[in-house]
Amino acid sequence: MAGELQRASDAERERVVLALRDDLVAGRLTLDEFSERVGAAYGATFTTELVRLRDDLPEPVLEPSGRHVRLSVAVFGHLVRRGRLRLRRRTTAVSAFGDLDLDLREALLESETVVLHLYVLAGNADVYVPEGVDIEVGGTIVLGRRREWGRDAPLERAPRVRVHVHGLLGTVDVWRVPSGVHGTYGEVIAQVEARQRGLPAEAAE
Repeated sequence: MAGELQRASDAERERVVLALRDDLVAGRLTLDEFSERVGAAYGATFTTELVRLRDDLPEPVLEPSGRHVRLSVAVFGHLVRRGRLRLRRRTTAVSAFGDLDLDLREALLESETVVLHLYVLAGNADVYVPEGVDIEVGGTIVLGRRREWGRDAPLERAPRVRVHVHGLLGTVDVWRVPSGVHGTYGEVIAQVEARQRGLPAEAAE
């Protein structure tokens, strides 16, 4: 029948997810946007829903590079980095005698896999990533703590962010933030902790 909606097939959903991953690497999507749209793709019923997931995307804005670049350095203070940060294949962040809030939810990736080398010396670092991205946390911290929070359930075809910790006398926390969780970093942390413990959302307020 003319005008009848066409139901989406699994193969069509998979093609859109692969295209979204290419959009992420090309700089058209942030990590958070990628996670939201992939979830919508797998939940789509009709092909029109799949088309809408990509019809607003701009032209590529990134030129891939293999350079190892520095992202953030927090020394004797508190530094917050957020927004459309550009993560190359290898990136370095440092927190020495200070506090670093590194928010990667709106980050742009230049590769399907990026490595973040995080150096912590008598400092603290909090890394925020959208839930659904494949986060791999490793490395060593001496006389300190390295912790992961939130639901570890990466989406299919999700990009991988490897956080490699090099620490002494510090604390590193990686927070997997569900879509729709906003507010100050203290409020975000409280909501992620509450969800991990199985508490109702209002318990984090």
